[in-house]
Amino acid sequence: MSDGLTLDDLAVPLRALRLLAADFGYLAAPDVHLTPIYPNRVSLSFHRDLGAFEAWREALGIAPDAVRHGTQSAGRTRVLRASAQCAGAELELVAYADIPALAPAEVAV
Repeated sequence: MSDGLTLDDLAVPLRALRLLAADFGYLAAPDVHLTPIYPNRVSLSFHRDLGAFEAWREALGIAPDAVRHGTQSAGRTRVLRASAQCAGAELELVAYADIPALAPAEVAV
C-alpha cells in the first residue's frame, strides 16, 4: 500500500525510466505511469499505435509469444500486454487500439 511512501521509495522504477530514456530515446514516447500502489513498477502505454508497442517490445528483447492479447470495451478495443525486468523494476508495456467494425455481409440472392 502507499501509506507512508516517499518519492525515494519510487527510486527503482525512476531509475529504470532514466535508463530507458538513455538507452531507447529514439523510440516513440509512451504514456508513463508510476504509482506508490505498485512501487516497483513502471508502465509504458501506447494508444492507437501498435507499431510503437512492437518497436519497444523488440528493443527490450521481449519474445513475441510473451505478448498477451485481449479486448475490452465490448470487443471494440484490442489490448496487448507484455512484461520485462529493467534495472530491478517490473516494466509493463501496454497497447490499446481500436478494432475496426466489420462491414455487414452482403446477402447473396
